[in-house]
Amino acid sequence: MTEDCEKISPAASADNTSSTSTEPKKDAPEQPGSSTIDVVSVTEEDLPTVETPTSLNISPLGSFVIEPQSGNYCTKPTDPQPPPSPAMPITKVQPFMHEDDMDKSWKSRILAHRFAVLIFAVCCILGVAVLLSVGLGLRLSGRSSVLQVQIQGKWRTVCSEDWNNRLGRAACKQLGYSSYLESFFISLTYIEKDLQTDLMSFHWNKSQIIKLQNAPSISFSVPSDCGLRPQYRTRIVGGNITKQGQFPWQVSLHFRNEHLCGGSIISPYWVITAAHCVYGFVNSSMWAVYVGLTEQPLHGAQALAVEKIVYHNRYRQKGLDYDIALMKLAKQLEVNGSVQPICLPSHGEEFKEGTLCWISGWGATEEDGDTSVVLRSAVVPLISNQNCNKPEVYKGLISSWMICAGYLEGGIDSCQGDSGGPLACEDSSVWKLVGATSWGIGCAHINKPGVYTRITLALSWIHKQMEVSVHI
Repeated sequence: MTEDCEKISPAASADNTSSTSTEPKKDAPEQPGSSTIDVVSVTEEDLPTVETPTSLNISPLGSFVIEPQSGNYCTKPTDPQPPPSPAMPITKVQPFMHEDDMDKSWKSRILAHRFAVLIFAVCCILGVAVLLSVGLGLRLSGRSSVLQVQIQGKWRTVCSEDWNNRLGRAACKQLGYSSYLESFFISLTYIEKDLQTDLMSFHWNKSQIIKLQNAPSISFSVPSDCGLRPQYRTRIVGGNITKQGQFPWQVSLHFRNEHLCGGSIISPYWVITAAHCVYGFVNSSMWAVYVGLTEQPLHGAQALAVEKIVYHNRYRQKGLDYDIALMKLAKQLEVNGSVQPICLPSHGEEFKEGTLCWISGWGATEEDGDTSVVLRSAVVPLISNQNCNKPEVYKGLISSWMICAGYLEGGIDSCQGDSGGPLACEDSSVWKLVGATSWGIGCAHINKPGVYTRITLALSWIHKQMEVSVHI
């Protein structure tokens, strides 16, 4: 069964690049003991397991250092900052840092809250169908975005014979959208075979989920136009050059006509990036978003003006949490084979350690190096917060708002210029934005993987900004 809802706001930006440092790279200390890593080639369809020792730092272009002004929302600064000197090198706005400079005073974190499953619905957000569950973990799986509920660690496909408009209205309202439109059922035979087993039935009048003894010929499903792209057999050697359309959600964010950060398209009007990219630079007239781009200088890319910029109100310049921002485009972008939104994950969706995901961007290919002329990408495994917080890694600095990805042996990583870009993971041929490149120590250092903003914890904030934007 699927439903559509009218959106109440278009405000969410997703990034598609990866970054691991937040301060200028030139001050990063040398890491003793780093060794040359053998290059390993694999295809995108035949990815390595967890142990893929490769040797290229992936990261988008550099950036310049400008002292940001304080402020939380997308209002124009009272004292506009003068343009940077042409000779001033661009470097990451804040989160690439040195280990000695770490301030551990902000290590207290706010724990993420999870809701108990009471309702779920399919809502159409800016043309992208999304399902929300209040309660147990919920996700969309497969090409037709089948609704699944997580029970005792196992994902089960949901069927419902007594779905009603009350559920639809309640779920859509909680997601921040104005109204519920419709629901419909499709045949179970139309979904992937691995989703046709372990079915669950939801009974609204009983407010509980019961395992089906006999599977009915219906399934909860909804069409989705995000997270899709052609299949590629690109070779990976540390950090490979990206083909046109391989990561169609990737954008290049230009500040004063220079690439500063990456970002991810999440709708025809919204782009997600990192808060540290825009902190102090919220004058939207100074920014341009380039889509459908694989090379710098710009060739054949759409240049889009920015209408407004908003970053999380709890983000602080000297902190690392809540490193997420949204850019609303002045006009709708043109979606085609080279320009496509990436799907947002579902509320409560979890991604297992070792899952192989992709980072992309125009960042420097080596520490203190120049930014890349071409869009590069690399595959990296997800790392649990428990392992990333070990004393030899990040010493407890990783909060619930963060997710690590990369190789503890070093060699592949995001770098300056990759900030705000996507950490993208594939789920049954559908790509989801799992993280936005945030910070790290150095580039590709041993025991210093990339750190990304965890998108699942930012979903409520994203939807709220979209709602506010619609009502302004």
